[in-house]
Amino acid sequence: MATVKLDIVTAEKIVYSGNVDIVLAPGHEGRLGIMPHHAPLMTTLDAGELIARQGAEEYCMAISGGFLEVLPDRIIVLADSAERAEEIDIARAEEAKKRAQEKLAHSTTQGESATAEAALRRAIARIEVASNIKRRKKI
Repeated sequence: MATVKLDIVTAEKIVYSGNVDIVLAPGHEGRLGIMPHHAPLMTTLDAGELIARQGAEEYCMAISGGFLEVLPDRIIVLADSAERAEEIDIARAEEAKKRAQEKLAHSTTQGESATAEAALRRAIARIEVASNIKRRKKI
């Protein structure tokens, strides 16, 4: 089966670099599935779960948005943040969710609301990704 090179990069580090069979990403307009030989594409990403599969291996991570570019020979994800599912501390993510909900409830400006909503989306994405990986391991 054909593979394509995937690079997932944040401002701090290269989170993943390797060949994959498919990438499933949280696009702004819905979930994207990218396989080798996909047409060139550039799009924005929302907070959510990004999955990269190589054979039987599956790499799951929570991203908080960014950009995805599909080139003829590679896929590049420039993520605002990216965290592997197994590295997510659910208790910390739950606390971040509570803080974001409180900030959202008490926000007085559009800017404060937007910041709190973004933090809430990040926290929810982290919780969902960590919960999904734990469920998959039990199966």
